[in-house]
Amino acid sequence: MSTVSVVIPCYKYGHFLADCVKSVLDEQEGVDVRVLIIDDASPDDSADVARALAAADPRIEVRVHERNQGHIATYNEGLLEWADGDYVALLSADDRLVPGALVRAAALLDAHPEAGFAYGRPLRFLHGGPLPAARTRSTGSVVYPGRWWLDRRFREGTGCITSPEVVVRSSLQRKVGGYDPELPHAGDIEMWMRLAAHADVGYVQGADQAFYRVHGDNMSTTDFGGQLDDLRQRLVAFDSVLVKCGDLLPGADRLALAARTRLARYALRRAYRAYDRGRTAVVPVDELVQFAAECLPDGYTSLGEYRALRLRRRIGPGVMPYLQPLVLSAVADRGREWLWWRSWKRRGI
Repeated sequence: MSTVSVVIPCYKYGHFLADCVKSVLDEQEGVDVRVLIIDDASPDDSADVARALAAADPRIEVRVHERNQGHIATYNEGLLEWADGDYVALLSADDRLVPGALVRAAALLDAHPEAGFAYGRPLRFLHGGPLPAARTRSTGSVVYPGRWWLDRRFREGTGCITSPEVVVRSSLQRKVGGYDPELPHAGDIEMWMRLAAHADVGYVQGADQAFYRVHGDNMSTTDFGGQLDDLRQRLVAFDSVLVKCGDLLPGADRLALAARTRLARYALRRAYRAYDRGRTAVVPVDELVQFAAECLPDGYTSLGEYRALRLRRRIGPGVMPYLQPLVLSAVADRGREWLWWRSWKRRGI
C-alpha cells in the first residue's frame, strides 16, 4: 500500500481544519496517509483546534510556530523536513480533497514511475456555499512527457493547476527542492514547471480531485491591479525556471520568447478590452502597455493586440463600448477566450 504524507499549513483557518482533515483521513481508503498540520503562529484558536484533532487521531502531527514564518517557509518545512511517504501533497486548510483523490493519484504514480507528479480537475466553490457534486470514478489517466507539458506552459503563459489537486513523488520533491521564497505569489506554477523539467506529468481523467474554496483571501487577481501583479509574477516564475533548469531544457531562448510573447499579449488584451467595456478609468492601461514593453522591448508594437489597442485609442473610451459589436477584433477575442477555456476544462492541460 502506498504511503502519502499530507502537509496542511494553517494560518487563522482553524475553523476549516476539521473538514479538511476529514477529507484526507476518512475519505481516502486504499492508501496509508499521515497528516502534518503546521500552524504559523495564528492569533486565533487554530493551534488549539489542530492539537485537539491530533489528540483524537494518531495519524495527525502538529507543529506550532512561535513566530509567523510565512507560507513559503511553512510549506518547505513540511515538504522537505517532515514528509517521508512515497508521495506528498500540500493542502491548504481551507480546501479539501474529493473522496478517493489520493488513491487515484497514487495508483497513477505507482503504475508510471516516470511520472513525477499527478494532478486532476479541481472544483471551485464559493465560501459559504455548498460543495459542488464531484465525480469520483476515474475514466483512466494520461502521462504527458514533462518537457512537452512544460513547453505548453511557456507557450500559453499560464498554469493549469490550482494546487490542492496535486500529489508529488516525494523523492522528486526533495531532489528539486522547495518553494522559492522570492516567488511568494507565483511559487506554485514555478514549482510544477520545475518538477516537469525533471520528470513526466500524470493527469487523472474523469474524476475530480480536490475542492478549492474561493473567498476574499484568495481572490486578489480579480481586481485590475491584482491582474497586473499576476502577470508580473508569472514572468518572474518563467524566468526563474529557465535559470534553475535551463541546462535541462533545449531551446531555452525559444521558451523564453514564447512566454514573454504570450504575457505581452495578455497584457495588451486586457488593456484594449478596457476600452470595449468602458473601464479605462479603473484598468491600469498604461501600466499594462509598459509591462508588454518590458516583455518584448523590440516587438510588442508588432502584435495584433497592440494594433487593436491603438485602434481603440483613436476611437476613444466614450464611444468604443457602443461600437464593440462592430469591431472584428473584439468579437474574435471573445471567441478565442471561450475556445481556450473550453479546451482547458476538457483536457486539464
